[in-house]
Amino acid sequence: MRQTAERAFRKDSGGGREILSLNRYNAAMALSHPSRRTVLRSAVQAPAAFSALSYSRILGANERFNLGLIGAGERGRGVMMSFLKTGRVQVTAVCDVYAEMIDKVKSVAPEAKGFSDHRKLLEQKDVDIVLNATPDHWHAATTIDALNAGKDVYVEKPLTLRIEEGPEIVKAARVNERVCQVGLQQRSGAHYIEAKQQYMDTGALGKITLVRTWWHGNMYHLRRAPASLAAKPSNLDWARFLGPVRWRDWDPQQFWNWRAYLDFGGGQVTDLFTHWIDVVHMFMNNDSPTSGVAAGGVYHYKDGRTAPDTINVLLEYGGQYTVTFEATLAPGIRGYGIEFCGTKGKLFIDRSRYEFLAAERGAKPVEVKGPDYDFTLDHVKNFLDCCVSRKRPNCDVYDGHRSAMASHLGNISYVQKRRLNFDPLREEILPL
Repeated sequence: MRQTAERAFRKDSGGGREILSLNRYNAAMALSHPSRRTVLRSAVQAPAAFSALSYSRILGANERFNLGLIGAGERGRGVMMSFLKTGRVQVTAVCDVYAEMIDKVKSVAPEAKGFSDHRKLLEQKDVDIVLNATPDHWHAATTIDALNAGKDVYVEKPLTLRIEEGPEIVKAARVNERVCQVGLQQRSGAHYIEAKQQYMDTGALGKITLVRTWWHGNMYHLRRAPASLAAKPSNLDWARFLGPVRWRDWDPQQFWNWRAYLDFGGGQVTDLFTHWIDVVHMFMNNDSPTSGVAAGGVYHYKDGRTAPDTINVLLEYGGQYTVTFEATLAPGIRGYGIEFCGTKGKLFIDRSRYEFLAAERGAKPVEVKGPDYDFTLDHVKNFLDCCVSRKRPNCDVYDGHRSAMASHLGNISYVQKRRLNFDPLREEILPL
């Protein structure tokens, strides 16, 4: 049985039956979607309620989508290109606080309408789906607004800036019956799926007591603002960029490298560890950390950043095993990966390969290189398929929330300088 707070079983006192109960913010959600035949029957009976596009999508005759991009920075434009590669998408709208980013999208999609306010984009009738690639501090508001506007949403990781934002996003997806895929693309990676089936699901590792993860030398966290941003450009809305964050005067570095500032994101912990802890949750069938502790600091890059350049995180899962994460931006070390350590062997995996080594003396490693493929593209294809089928995507909003939640424990512990005990069902940090 999957150990998750989303589905918890209890025994009925009368007959010993196992009854499925959902946690508090998932309780009102239907567990199954209406069949295509049911929806089609409704469309025939009440055709005025369906647009031509939605009707053709039900029939499967024209599974094309009009995309609205919110957040047109480098990552947003990169994922947008993955959408275009599918041949099923056209970009009809783009929103960014910096007009230069909008112009860069228009060089690829000249018909796209440009907006500086995401709410105006969401009013557009020709936007079916939304790609949300804003900085982390805007994720919750923009995603909830898009879901409430009836759009299916692909949102970059981490889903949230704070733990308490997650349940509200999940609720918006469920109440509006929207597909919401979080950009934790390993869940669509063929060699991740294969490694899980071959070694985790079969119990080949025995009892797992430790999972090690690391990600060193990620250069994206060392970005320097270009000279052109020394003075605020007239076509950049700084106040809108700040949004819910307290006011500060124009700072090109905080705008350009916002990942290095805890007001806007979670540094290496939420930007990198969230990817790995999501793989751990997927492989272990357990998304419920029960404690967290972290230590680190700004040890080398004294450039005004507030997110640590070196960090160690340790999470415990129900007294069964621990998961660690270590990361440094110091130039002397590079590399990333995950290692599952069990009583019968260990499994290493990264974005290009996996390797199993049995515990027996003299055992030879079994290495499998992943295919040369783009699993971000596969993740996007899965999202589009689910927009048609109305099935849950590979990284449903709930999964994305739980993985962000686990990462947040590391940052909260780092800031508060204490060990946290955590109730994963109530999603609350326990009092001292």
